[in-house]
Amino acid sequence: MSLQELVNALWQLFAPYRYLGVFAVSLIGTASIIIPIPYTILIFNLSISSSEWDPILLTIAGGAGSAIGEMSGYALGYFGRRIISQERQRKMTYLVKIFDRFGPLAIFAFALTPLPDDLLYIPLGVLRYKFYKAFIPTLIGKLLMIFIIANFGRTAGEMIRLLFGEGGAEIVIAVTTILLLLILVAIYRIDWEKVFEKYVAKRGENKN
Repeated sequence: MSLQELVNALWQLFAPYRYLGVFAVSLIGTASIIIPIPYTILIFNLSISSSEWDPILLTIAGGAGSAIGEMSGYALGYFGRRIISQERQRKMTYLVKIFDRFGPLAIFAFALTPLPDDLLYIPLGVLRYKFYKAFIPTLIGKLLMIFIIANFGRTAGEMIRLLFGEGGAEIVIAVTTILLLLILVAIYRIDWEKVFEKYVAKRGENKN
């Protein structure tokens, strides 16, 4: 079964619930780890019939569902933290201090664009980054993304099919998996305490 067929099957299950169905498919689509389910294609197809589907309600249903679904990666990192040593956790807390400054913008960018979100949310969960600081930028980014798709559905849909057609799905999955593993390994091995100390020292030099 292709990803497109999977989306169609999910929609057949949730279609009777209308906007709640869109919410459910969007949540499931982003809750899937590694393998992305293109729920945006469903929203694109529905948005073509503007008289039947209100773009604002589609934005709310799809944006809220996908934002909540993204938190599955955060939860995976949060509860998977137990397998990391206490010493490594202590050093990784310095990454949170660095990330605190630009984090919301980075999260918003990942939520708004087709960037592989789990590459960001799993480490945030591992680092115990504050949930509301992760969720609010995610919700704003997803709402804006769905708003764009719902209002410019036909043009956006054609571009998505051209760039991320069925033939390229396997490549997207493979690249996402490799990048995820590399980023997780890097985060675990870097001594974030030393990085933080250098960051503070550099800021002190610049002020002087």
